[in-house]
Amino acid sequence: MGLSMAAAYDRAITIFSPDGRIYQVEYAFEAVRRGWTTLGVRTRNAAVVVAEKQKISPLTDEKAIQKVFKVDDHIGVSFAGMAGDGRILIDYAIHQALIHKFYYDEPIPVEYLTKLVCDVKQAYTQHAGVRPFGVSMIFVGVDEKGTQLFMTEPSGRYLSYYGVAIGEKSGNVTEFLEKNYSYDLSARETVKLGILAIASIVESRPLQDYIEAGYIDVETKQFRIMGKSEIEELLAELEKEGRLKQEGRK
Repeated sequence: MGLSMAAAYDRAITIFSPDGRIYQVEYAFEAVRRGWTTLGVRTRNAAVVVAEKQKISPLTDEKAIQKVFKVDDHIGVSFAGMAGDGRILIDYAIHQALIHKFYYDEPIPVEYLTKLVCDVKQAYTQHAGVRPFGVSMIFVGVDEKGTQLFMTEPSGRYLSYYGVAIGEKSGNVTEFLEKNYSYDLSARETVKLGILAIASIVESRPLQDYIEAGYIDVETKQFRIMGKSEIEELLAELEKEGRLKQEGRK
């Protein structure tokens, strides 16, 4: 009887369990934990978001899979979790950035845009007939406060980070960042750190086919999605420096 009563609490999102938990929200966190690994890093000079891509099946065209998106000229985003949920929220973020620019004739602050997305996420944790968004998102950008990095959770919570990883192997990537992070890195070194962190957990080869990245620096204030050739160039540079294992270039 105890088990059946406990199980009943995950059937509706508007009911707390006796120990104060909402199981549907916790299940959404599990969807994020099973997602492809994604990270964000910000330093004094730049912010970068890097995502792992995996081969879903032998017939999948991995070039058509996109994990890094440009929200506005000064903001980029990636996600881990349910791709459909991520797509809808990214479209919402793009729309809100356009509205803000139209109304106020200025770029939207990165934190304010993150809050708008989290307001939607939180609303879907308290209404009957809906489910939480099973996705976490990493926003990077540059605004009047400098470089910015925020990670949103399925619960609607968000926090600012210097470095953060989400997805299946986020623990390994977080450990790597904690050992190698420095706030005073140059823009190029910031990008190289992010790519190296993801390269350390990517199993498919060649690496440049399974890594996607975008970055923004304080000088240009323009978010750029990197091409495969740019990523390959940085991987070669990291290998030459002895920071990337030789097997990574096979």
